Amino acid sequence: MSHVVTEPCVDCKFTDCVEVCPVNCFYEGPDRLLINFDECIDCTACVAVCPVEAIFAEGDVPEKWASYIELNKNGAPNHPNISAKKESLAKDKPECKSGARKP
Repeated sequence: MSHVVTEPCVDCKFTDCVEVCPVNCFYEGPDRLLINFDECIDCTACVAVCPVEAIFAEGDVPEKWASYIELNKNGAPNHPNISAKKESLAKDKPECKSGARKP
């Protein structure tokens, strides 16, 4: 099992999660982060630090965001690895406030 980055990350791309990941399994797309399923050790460290609550265990992904499972699984290997925090895309975006996009 792996963890999955879902819709609340899109266009916000906070990178707090990459700092706490012990195995560097995050990959950076242009508008979001993705988790590499082959590298994630299911430690849950990233879940608590995500400001927009976008990260779920694979089995807990809300149904309306189920497509993000395949997106992470197939998309992460096509993007560069990210292991250090960067500035987010969230500046002044109401959809990037904590709890703005709920399942």
